[in-house]
Formats: sequence, C-alpha cells, structure tokens
Amino acid sequence: MFKFPEDRFPVSIILVFTCVDFCLYFLSESIWVLATYWFVLIIPKGKICAWNHHHQHTPTFKSKPMNRLLESFYALHTGVTTNLWLLHHVLGHHLNYLDQTTDESRWKRNSGENMGELEYTFNVAGTAYYRGYQAGKAHPRIQKEFLTFSALTFLIVAALVAYNPIAGLFLFVLPMIIGLLLTSWATYDHHAGLDTDNEFEASRNNLHPFFNLITGNLGYHTAHHYKQGVHWSKLPALHEKIKDKIPNSLITTISWI
Repeated sequence: MFKFPEDRFPVSIILVFTCVDFCLYFLSESIWVLATYWFVLIIPKGKICAWNHHHQHTPTFKSKPMNRLLESFYALHTGVTTNLWLLHHVLGHHLNYLDQTTDESRWKRNSGENMGELEYTFNVAGTAYYRGYQAGKAHPRIQKEFLTFSALTFLIVAALVAYNPIAGLFLFVLPMIIGLLLTSWATYDHHAGLDTDNEFEASRNNLHPFFNLITGNLGYHTAHHYKQGVHWSKLPALHEKIKDKIPNSLITTISWI
C-alpha cells in the first residue's frame, strides 16, 4: 500500500490528529475546549505541512484513490488542497526558484528589493491559489483535479461549519488558514536573500536531528532541490554526496521549531 515504509509512522500520527478533530467536532460543545485544543496544536499541526509537501513530491500510496483521500485530510490541516503544491511548488517553485521574476514563492518585490519575513509570508499565502491556478495552465489535467478537489474540500468545510459553526471554525477553518500561513512562513529562510544562479548556493540547510525528525528531513534543502523526486528518507544520503559543493555558511545545526 505504501510506496515507502518510512511513511507509515508519520501518516499514522497525522490520521490520529484527524480522528481527534472529528471526535471533538461531534462530541464537544465547549468553546473553551475547542479554542484551547486549536491553540495548543498550532505548532504540532503546523508540522503536517512538511509531510503534505513531501506527499506532493512523492505520493505516499501506490493507489491513486488512497492518495486523494489522504490529501483531503491534509487539506483540512494545512489549507493546501489536492495538487495545489504540485502545481505551485513542484512544477512551479522548483523550476523557477533561481529566477525571482517567475518564482511562485518569490522573496523579491517587483522593484527588486527583498521582502521582509512577514511581507513574504502573507504574499505567498495570499497568492498561493492564484499562482497554483496560473501554473496549472501548462498542466490542464492536474489543474482540473486541483479545481475539482479544492471545490469539494471547501464545500465539505462549509457544510461542517454550517452544521456546527464553533467546532467547524476551531477545528477546520482556523487550522487551514494558519496552516497555509505557517507553510509560507517556514519557506522564507530556505532561499530569501540568496541571489545566485548556482543551485548549490541557493538554499539554506538545517542539519539538526530533531528538526529533520519532525519535518521529514526538510532541512536537507539543497539536496531536495538538487533532486526533488528523491523520497524524504533518502535526503541525508544525497546530502552527503553533494555537501562539498555547499558553502558552510548555508549549513546550520540550530533547531527551528
């Protein structure tokens, strides 16, 4: 069922979060319980964004229906629907990240000046669906799936909110909004300020074990851009092969939580 056995544990944890969400949705009527749960889980749930990212690069299951089902749960946690990151990130950012005039996650303003961290976060999050749609014009089949499953996701969320407004807000709407913002914010340090045509000098790397444990080796970012189709579990080995090409200034061991 799984393409890579390493995905079993993180996916199981994410599905537990989903089960807890729906249990609270149907069983809790306390706004304080729901608000506290949402607040306490902001950071832990934010890490789901990294695993959604990995799934867009290398689908988790061998079965397409299983992948679509998993993506529906990812969407409720992260605000990123089926194929959005495939278009925006895999077929967009990864091809364009060295060119700040076309990069879907660009960190430069139109004037050529660098954006600040907050400006970048809201810019990338606010334009994510539009830029994903634009990237989809070159990939009509993927774009159609993106539009279809996005519409389905938003209809489901609307129904959940209509049936139980407070629970729908704290368990689905706010996590989706915050998830998209956290995803955008987390990518700022990956490339911001690295104005170069050299792919080995265009990404920052974080080799802290805990950071990579909870993000699926996302800290090996140069390796990830070097061969974006490599499964997350193989990135440390790939990093070892290319680390002599990466400037030491772009490698840290500080745990960004």
